[in-house]
Amino acid sequence: MLVDRRSLPYFDWVSFFLIALISCIGLLFVFSATYKPEVPFSLYFKKQCIGLASGWLIYLACSFIDYRSLMRLGYFLCIALVGILIFTILKGSVALGGQRWINLFFFKVQPSELAKIVLPAFVVHFLYTEKEKRHTYSLKELTPILLMLGALAILILKQPDLGTAVIVSLVGIILLWLVGIPQKFFIIGTIVAALCAPIAWHMLKDYQKQRIAVFLGAGDTHKERYQIEQAKIAIGSGGFGGKGFLHGTQNKFLFLPESRTDFIFAVLCEEWGFIGALLMLVLYLTLFFRILLLIQNISSFFSQLLAIGIMLHVILGAFINMAMVLGLLPIVGIPLPLMSYGLSNLLVTFISLGWCSGIIMQQ
Repeated sequence: MLVDRRSLPYFDWVSFFLIALISCIGLLFVFSATYKPEVPFSLYFKKQCIGLASGWLIYLACSFIDYRSLMRLGYFLCIALVGILIFTILKGSVALGGQRWINLFFFKVQPSELAKIVLPAFVVHFLYTEKEKRHTYSLKELTPILLMLGALAILILKQPDLGTAVIVSLVGIILLWLVGIPQKFFIIGTIVAALCAPIAWHMLKDYQKQRIAVFLGAGDTHKERYQIEQAKIAIGSGGFGGKGFLHGTQNKFLFLPESRTDFIFAVLCEEWGFIGALLMLVLYLTLFFRILLLIQNISSFFSQLLAIGIMLHVILGAFINMAMVLGLLPIVGIPLPLMSYGLSNLLVTFISLGWCSGIIMQQ
């Protein structure tokens, strides 16, 4: 993999600053969510610090390595990932009700997170090497992509990891729409999905059914609805200016489940209030709009497609997580990019942002 030094003058310092600010705020609230007076710096906080330092090195490396080399690597990794996901289902480490991790002695990795970046690489590399740029492609021509998308989504869903499966499926569908797949595919797909909905419902785990039922208003406040109700209490009690850093009672008295991971946005809302929530929303929107604007200026169709593909999971993850915490979507276990604790998701997010930065710079 060659490093293109000529792209250095085009490094996007504005996006770099925004990413740094969001990730530092995220680290601050991982500290708050795991803080105890007897052990101020928790193991989770220390791991997140290591992850953040590693993430920045990866970001810079991906920014300057030839993005086409990364695309070729991602293509072959996507094929290998099918086997890795099968191994994870058979021999993976079990935690939190799912078999999603591979234990590498000192730390665990979640292979399904890689699908978010290697699937776009597979799609673009396949089209770049096998097909010329066109306005539309036939279903037959896109069959390998459809098969890969289906295999990844099903294997991730089997772990079970509904959140990641949803993100990967959405990324794949949006990419297919962007390359001009016939509209009848979406029409037929929608009809088939509607007809298969009862079968899909019975295939869901009990806790997944419960989450959908809770979203529709069912469940007891002290049982099934406990998680979302505590999140809403935390958000509402923050008021306009918040209770102050390290003073969130829902968080400190352990009423709020998964405060360091999926519900870290609720911790921020409780301690920094409406002002803090608005600040985070503005930071994310500014970052995403800036990157999308720069992608729009890329002249190569395939480079544009790759940049959009590897950014999609970050954009979707941010807004689905916030909507989930606010009760606007069912709880599906999607972390907040750059903020939630979790090294696999954090590093994949930095790879995506660095890779996208490299495409923009080198183009």
